[in-house]
Amino acid sequence: MEQRRTGRTGAPVSALTLGTHALAGVATRDLDEAAVLVHEALDRGVTAVDVSDADGGGRAESAVGAALAGRRDDVFVSVRFGDAVDSDPAHRGNGRRWMFRAVERSLERLGVDVIDLYQPARPDPATSLDETLDALADLVAAGRIRAFGIPGFPAEELVEAQWLRSGGKSATATHVPYSLLTRTAERTVLPVARRFGLGAFTGAPLAGGWLAGSYREGAGQPVSPRTLADPTAYDVGSPRNRRKLGVVDRLGRLADEAGLTLFELSVGFALTHPDVSSVVVGPRTTSHLDAYLQASEVALDDDLLDAVDQVVPPGTHVLEDDTGIALPALSRERLRGPALVR
Repeated sequence: MEQRRTGRTGAPVSALTLGTHALAGVATRDLDEAAVLVHEALDRGVTAVDVSDADGGGRAESAVGAALAGRRDDVFVSVRFGDAVDSDPAHRGNGRRWMFRAVERSLERLGVDVIDLYQPARPDPATSLDETLDALADLVAAGRIRAFGIPGFPAEELVEAQWLRSGGKSATATHVPYSLLTRTAERTVLPVARRFGLGAFTGAPLAGGWLAGSYREGAGQPVSPRTLADPTAYDVGSPRNRRKLGVVDRLGRLADEAGLTLFELSVGFALTHPDVSSVVVGPRTTSHLDAYLQASEVALDDDLLDAVDQVVPPGTHVLEDDTGIALPALSRERLRGPALVR
């Protein structure tokens, strides 16, 4: 598999990074089975793993740790923290106190001495960016992590982070949703990543399953664990999703005409952008892994990419909710001022 570089650090990573959100469900059922799936990915050329300490209550980290035994030096390990790991409100967020506890828990479950890249899962309005960056820099100095990143939305925080910290203790990476349906990063995060030499890890290339191939006009309502867990987000009959379904169907027809599956078009598209360091994917079975690996070999020509631009213009998105982060600037209060008390 093609090897790429994570921004100015130069650390090599595979074009695909193994994400662990889906893997967590496998690990909850059978930890050994999950470890085998990680082994399969590594054996087939995937050299980067991105794990959240909240996935499966730490079980995903344990599965990755079991697979890393004897091959740690060959794998780039990225860990995201900050999401709730249990019901305790103190066990979440981007503050120093929790971060220093969280990193030790991750190191223990992964069975490693140092984490290659450590980054918050999302912005934390309750913690100043300055505190988060200082704590992350201290973890680098302590030898617990090699580098750190911050989430890509809002993009201005990436710029602020570079201003707050400079030199060897600044953020070197970011992560952001990026797909055929959510191209917002092309005008926000990815230009900033290029300007400051940040490695950009992009996630959700299948837009939560909408681009996997099952969502087409007239095909009926797909049923999956995702649709059962969040039916509103996947209801093809709802007004908010009708336009989305129409866009997906048009993209599907483009894929058909090019002799590709929509799955292949979607993964290939995410890999095409020159500022993307690696695309994080989440297979839950070996057959899913095979599909991702096959799609990663697809080369999209300019004519096909131009046709995609006609369906979803560069830098845009179909639904605001799909961008992954509720931007404070788009809140009602920021748009219209404080609500009047009547």
